[in-house]
Amino acid sequence: MATCLKRLRRFASIGRKGQEYSTTCDEPPKLQKSGKTVNLFTAINQALRIALETDPRAYVFGEDVSFGGVFRCTTGLVEQFGRNRVFNTPLCEQGIVGFGIGLAAMGNRAIAEIQFADYIYPAFDQLVNEAAKFRYRSGNQFNCGGLTIRSPYGAVGHGGHYHSQSPEAFFCHVPGLKVVIPRSPNQAKGLLLASIRDPNPVIFFEPKWLYRLAVEEVPEHDYMLPLSQAEVICHGNDITLVGWGAQLSIMEQACIDAEKDGISCELIDLKTLIPWDKETVEASVRKTGRLLVSHEAPVTGGFGAEISASIAERCFLRLEAPVARVCGLDTPFPLVFEPFFMPTKNKILDAIKATVNY
Repeated sequence: MATCLKRLRRFASIGRKGQEYSTTCDEPPKLQKSGKTVNLFTAINQALRIALETDPRAYVFGEDVSFGGVFRCTTGLVEQFGRNRVFNTPLCEQGIVGFGIGLAAMGNRAIAEIQFADYIYPAFDQLVNEAAKFRYRSGNQFNCGGLTIRSPYGAVGHGGHYHSQSPEAFFCHVPGLKVVIPRSPNQAKGLLLASIRDPNPVIFFEPKWLYRLAVEEVPEHDYMLPLSQAEVICHGNDITLVGWGAQLSIMEQACIDAEKDGISCELIDLKTLIPWDKETVEASVRKTGRLLVSHEAPVTGGFGAEISASIAERCFLRLEAPVARVCGLDTPFPLVFEPFFMPTKNKILDAIKATVNY
């Protein structure tokens, strides 16, 4: 854990209540090349620009993307690549994804934006019954593997019912789709480029809370990070913590406070939820004997349940305590009561102590 605390100075960002916090990432050597300090939405913009530059078959489309989109992730792309490759669509999520499936089926790279993850549900049938099954229903004669669906997801501090949801678990249930969620700018750039170039349809959820708040040095060159490969951010011996997206920064703060009480935490960023890296999590739990999973989505049916069940099956005789889950509540996402809904640092810290002292 001491090694982790030293690395927690790699880049600074702003926490949910405005306080500064530090986060970390152990990158492969290639990511150590010099770059510029940018925020997450700029890193996404860089990835999209590289995708369009390196592949003439790549297209970016969605509601309002031609002027940069609500979060400015597509700023400047239409001026550089023209309206034939970067263009607005009607306000119809089913149509956006359906068009993307057709475009990808013809051998193109279709990069579709759903403006908020909360509004991805009208496209649910297209994603679940068409995109996920296209390869299987044709016996691999056809596929829409060039399809990437980008969408901002999760809490933002004032989004309420319709702009704060975390729907990742719905899509993790569907064979044929990949689900990817980055925690930081350089992770976002590398994982998005890998998703765009992956031969399978990918849903790429971007933590909207971090668009402007997460800042770090991001290489300007073209690079990809492997999908379905979790990362051990902090090494520890007493308990394993697993999370993804914006929740990682909250979990890191809890790890730091737990260290003050003599608890050594091992923190893992899953990054890809489906297919997820069971082996890395299992190896960690076999060492620590304890597991805590945290995510913003409601606890019932959340992806933390799948992780808990899988690890219980694989590591039952090594577990020293029940698997803990610190998640959102089983209610619609609130507005003024968001602080009660969210899995906060103190909630995670209490669960860490309870699990270690079980």
